[in-house]
Amino acid sequence: MVVEAEVIRQEYLRHDKKFPHVWCPGCGNGIVLGSLLRAIHALELPKDDVVVASGIGCSSRLPTYIDFNTLHTTHGRALTFATGVKLAKPRLKVITVMGDGDATAIGGNHFIHAARRNINITAIIINNNTYGMTGGQYSPTTPYGDKSTTSLYGHVEHAFSIAELAVTAGASFVARGTVYHASHLDRMLEQAIAKRGFSVVEIVSNCHVQHGRRNKLGGAVKMINSFKESAVPIAKAKKMSPEDMQDKFTIGVLCDVDKPISTEEYNRIKQEACKIDDYEETHKRKETKVKRHEE
Repeated sequence: MVVEAEVIRQEYLRHDKKFPHVWCPGCGNGIVLGSLLRAIHALELPKDDVVVASGIGCSSRLPTYIDFNTLHTTHGRALTFATGVKLAKPRLKVITVMGDGDATAIGGNHFIHAARRNINITAIIINNNTYGMTGGQYSPTTPYGDKSTTSLYGHVEHAFSIAELAVTAGASFVARGTVYHASHLDRMLEQAIAKRGFSVVEIVSNCHVQHGRRNKLGGAVKMINSFKESAVPIAKAKKMSPEDMQDKFTIGVLCDVDKPISTEEYNRIKQEACKIDDYEETHKRKETKVKRHEE
C-alpha cells in the first residue's frame, strides 16, 4: 500500500507546484484528491487522455496540483468548459471538480442540463454546506437553521439534495459518499469515471473553519467522524423508518442506468445529415445531366 501511494504521488502530482497545498489543515478536499488519483490509477487511464476542469472555490484548486490536462475556469462554469472539450474531443475522459455552491447555485442550470443531455462527463461535487473560500456564506445545501455570514441568526431556506436532483434531472450514474468513507469513495469514483454518460458523485465533506466553527460542530476530526454516524448505506436505509433516518443521509449508488449519450447522438445526426446532403447533391447532378441531354 505504501509503495502504491508513492507511485501515485510520483506519477500524478505536479512537482513544480508549491506544497503543502492551500487548503486548511483537516480539510476534506485532500481526501478527495487522493481518492480521485487512486481511482484513475486503478482504471489505468493514460494521463494525456484525462481532462480535469474546475470552477472557482476551495475544491476548484484541486486541478492545480495534478498532472493531467487541466482547466481552472470561472465560477459555476466548469461543466460548460468540460462540455466544449467533450464535443471537440469525444475520446477524452473529462472530469469536473466543483463545490456545492459552484455546481448548484450559479452553476445550477449547467448542472441540470448536463444531466438532461447525458453528456459523457463525470461531475465530482464536494458538498461542505457553505461557500468556504469567500467567507462562509450560505449555499444551496446549507441546512435549515444553520448560521453563516449571510444568515447570522439561522438560515431560513431549506437545502436540496444534490444527488437526488441529479437523478431527477436524468444522469446515468449518481452516487453519494463522504470523506470519512475513503475506500468506499475510491470504488464509487472508479464506477463513475468508467460509466458511459453523465455521472455524478456527491461527496459530503467538512468545512470546520467556516461552517463548523459558526455552528459549533467541532474541529476537522470531529466533523469527519460525525459522517460515520450520520451516513447510512442505501440498503440499510430502506429498512429504517423516517424517524430513524432523521438527521441522517444515504450513501452509495442511487442510480445506474444506460441511456443514449449526447455526443454520440450528435454525431449520428451529423452523419444522417451528410447522407441527405450527398443524396440531394447527387440528385441535382443527375437532373443537370438529363437537361443537358435534352438540349
